[in-house]
Amino acid sequence: MTAQETHTTDVAIIGAGPVGLFSVFECGMLKMSTHVIDILPAIGGQCVALYPEKPIYDIPAVPKITAAQLIDQLEKQVASFKPVYHFNQQVVELEKVDDYWQLKTSSNTLIKARAVIIAAGAGAFGPNKPPIADIEQYEGKSVHYLVHQQELFRDQRIVIAGGGDSAVDWAIALADIASEIYVVHRRDRFRAAPDTVEQMKALANAGKIELVIPYQLAGIEGDSGQLTAVDVKTLDGDQRRIEADHLLSFFGLVNKLGPINDWGLDVHNGLINVEPTTAATDVEGIFAVGDIAGYPHKLKLILSGFAESAQAAHAAFKVVNPGEALHFEHSTTSGLPGL
Repeated sequence: MTAQETHTTDVAIIGAGPVGLFSVFECGMLKMSTHVIDILPAIGGQCVALYPEKPIYDIPAVPKITAAQLIDQLEKQVASFKPVYHFNQQVVELEKVDDYWQLKTSSNTLIKARAVIIAAGAGAFGPNKPPIADIEQYEGKSVHYLVHQQELFRDQRIVIAGGGDSAVDWAIALADIASEIYVVHRRDRFRAAPDTVEQMKALANAGKIELVIPYQLAGIEGDSGQLTAVDVKTLDGDQRRIEADHLLSFFGLVNKLGPINDWGLDVHNGLINVEPTTAATDVEGIFAVGDIAGYPHKLKLILSGFAESAQAAHAAFKVVNPGEALHFEHSTTSGLPGL
């Protein structure tokens, strides 16, 4: 086992989706430092993993923005507060020791925090991986389950596997970036939004994308983590070898609360019950915001999660700074305070 890394911060935020990122902002506005833990390899949560190119229409003052663009803007918004990110790891243990909550992750990282904000969406989730031997050695280098930087694929040969929104969205988004794109799906019918499916088929008719149908993944070839080819086959046994530099596998996510169930919180039907005006759980110093937080008449909207982030940060301030008065200021007055 690798040596344990230990960090100390004001607030630990579990989840790097839009609500988790805005929690960084709200904590930063109150001069509280943050560490953010996420099981995925980059920020964005389900927004980026499931529907990066889908437009969002209910962000105030922004008539239309894609999920990926929203995450990019949030990343810029919180950058001045210098959050510390811990990716590819899950919080597996949470216990109170003296005045700090201690969070131990699956990567043997220990984070000590005065307060904890859980912004885990539907809970811990990870990719539904295809059953291909030795795929792990290629992950993160030439096999990917989400896309964070499109430039990684410029002039590259890409195989995209899947038939949902993520597969179709990225086929469209990368059509003018990658040198070759092959979309592998086991049937002609796609589960994505009809208009984006039509856009993808138009690109296929124009020769920018090749639809490899009806095929499914059968194996991969390569060396030292670098892919050289993807093997596919039909249900009838017909086989094909596609030379490729990267495989994007989009077979959905596996969602579960995981260790959160063991932290002594009031959990009902997969939600953490909170006090709606503070986002406080029934355990002092722990807050929950976004889709994982439950209370009467809850609306599962990103904008609701943003408001909950502000409430949680203000309530957490009293935990982080006991006895210190909080003088509320609008951002137009305070500006962006330094940490």
